[in-house]
Amino acid sequence: MAGILIIDDDIALLNACRVGLQALGHDVRSAETGSEGLTNVALDSPDVIVLDLGLPDLDGMEVCTRIRGWTDTPIVILSADGSEDRKIEALDGGADDYMTKPFGMRELDARIRVAVRHHATDPGGNTNSLLQVGDLTLDLPHYEATFRGESLDLTPKEFDFLAYLARHVGKVCTRRMIMENVWGPSYANDSHYLKVYAYRIRKKLHDERGHFLQNDPSVGYRLNATDT
Repeated sequence: MAGILIIDDDIALLNACRVGLQALGHDVRSAETGSEGLTNVALDSPDVIVLDLGLPDLDGMEVCTRIRGWTDTPIVILSADGSEDRKIEALDGGADDYMTKPFGMRELDARIRVAVRHHATDPGGNTNSLLQVGDLTLDLPHYEATFRGESLDLTPKEFDFLAYLARHVGKVCTRRMIMENVWGPSYANDSHYLKVYAYRIRKKLHDERGHFLQNDPSVGYRLNATDT
């Protein structure tokens, strides 16, 4: 059972989610505005947050960003906008998953359970707070990265992408492995995201030729600790 906070201004949807998720064993609370939602997150410390992007007072992405300012509680986005740009914006902004409306209650329950499970365990099995690969250092609790002594301005998903590769340094991680462990199982077949993220990370590392963040066109990506 998870403690769930749903932030959405659609009363009918809130009622349906409350009934459906409570029937599946969850404790469900709700907020109809972004401001109310932020207050509830601070006071109640839910296990997972289900967040609509179309709120009456604050943009949902602003709410997501504010929440990420003080907690890493999993955030599952609900939105009627299924565009790829909007999904990337939300994932970059700190969301853990993205669902489009309309949706099924069993799928929402599954996404919530996956988000909570990923939050509770380290998928790479590494409990160290720092990951070091050559000149790259990743501070996992604080989501801070440095490369060759210089701070890197990474989005949360860029950081998670690098951290996953760092946990398997020297090994080629398949696209499916990366998508499942960084974005979640529902994104297993959406590997086109990786080209965009790899390109942006390489620019920030000044590694445009791919010496450090390497890719095998037919398989996936890896970090090369011997060539930094």
